[in-house]
Parts: sequence; C-alpha cells; structure tokens
Amino acid sequence: MRLLWSWMVAFGRFWYRFIVGDDWTVAAAVGVGLVLTALLNLQGIPAWWLVPIIVVVMVGASLRRASAR
Repeated sequence: MRLLWSWMVAFGRFWYRFIVGDDWTVAAAVGVGLVLTALLNLQGIPAWWLVPIIVVVMVGASLRRASAR
C-alpha cells in the first residue's frame, strides 16, 4: 500500500510541475480559456480561436516578467 501511495504522489507531482511549471498564471489563464471556449461552444458560438490567443498573450506576458527580473 505504501508503494502504491508513493507512486500516486510522484505521479501527481509530475503532472503538477509539468502543467503549472514556473508560472502558475499561464496555467490558470489557459484553464480559464478552455472553460470559456466550452461555454461559448455550448451557446453555438465558434470559439476555436480563443485559446491560441490566450496562450500567445500569456507567454508574452510571462517572458516580459521573466526578462524584467
């Protein structure tokens, strides 16, 4: 049981570090973008363009913050 639990914790840590990484704001913005895209699609509005725009804007903002340090 202990081996299984340690494997599950390691698996969760890997995915957290992979998705969130160094800047949690980018991951949060992409998550919000995915939710907004789903909501717009439920209303019949094509929103395929929303997530790529959010990703480009957030990566630019992240790079600006990193270069300012």
